[in-house]
Amino acid sequence: FQKGMVKISSKGFKSATYPLEHAPFDHPLGLMFAIASYFNAEGIHINIESSSPPKSALGGSSAAAVALIAAFSEAYKKMGAALLPRSEIVSLAYAVEQSVAGVPCGLQDQLAAVYGGVNAWFWQGEVKGSLYKRKIVIKKKSHIDFARHLLLAYCGIPHKSEQINSRWIRQFVSGKHRNYWYEIIECVKTFVNSLSDGNYETALVSMNRETALRRRMTPEVLDEMGKKLIAVALEGQCGARFTGAGGGGCLWALGEKIKIDRLRNDWKNILGSRRDARLLQIDIDSKGVRKEK
Repeated sequence: FQKGMVKISSKGFKSATYPLEHAPFDHPLGLMFAIASYFNAEGIHINIESSSPPKSALGGSSAAAVALIAAFSEAYKKMGAALLPRSEIVSLAYAVEQSVAGVPCGLQDQLAAVYGGVNAWFWQGEVKGSLYKRKIVIKKKSHIDFARHLLLAYCGIPHKSEQINSRWIRQFVSGKHRNYWYEIIECVKTFVNSLSDGNYETALVSMNRETALRRRMTPEVLDEMGKKLIAVALEGQCGARFTGAGGGGCLWALGEKIKIDRLRNDWKNILGSRRDARLLQIDIDSKGVRKEK
């Protein structure tokens, strides 16, 4: 590619080409430009391929950032540099994305992309040592079976999670709804432990309670279609929640296999009323970031 330039192409976005030293980090593809700038990578064309819809609140930008950092690490290895360990890929992807976003971000999307699997992550809150600890919730041998307990729907409109995330932070800092956050923490703990034990009944109760608390704090996490999808899931004795911070994008459901199979038809009927809205295939990635052969 042209010397001094960097081009980025991605499904759902218009391709963009800029001189590396002037690449805009506030561009829709700004995170990718920021990573290219970090590695001082000019004269390249970065092509991003994704099977998920753009801005679907599935952590796609974090996954792309992780993949791009790993790719640059492989390229630098050929020039004699040490390969970045997974923990450093997480930290770098997180630091760059949070800087570009301009709002506090979590580590969960980067951790999922790097390590794969079905895990719960615990923030250590310590100055020394690891920032996080992993608990494997569903073992690798059970991933295929666990996927049959899940349902994922794209609502047909892109998410706007930055605004909702910022509102949650402002509420917490001001002291508003802080009691809800204490209850959310307990819901998450119960959900993780119940799911790890295979106790779906208890897991669903805590999942639906957490969703209800989020809706109280920020009703805009769901549009009218989202509300319908949640309602029919609850009627079918399943758990349902928006992905990410909501405000568009996707919703997912959890339940016993027979109930998820029934819910699939109900969700299909609701999603059929909006262009581009549809069910998405679920495949659990058990390996995380890796070099394709």
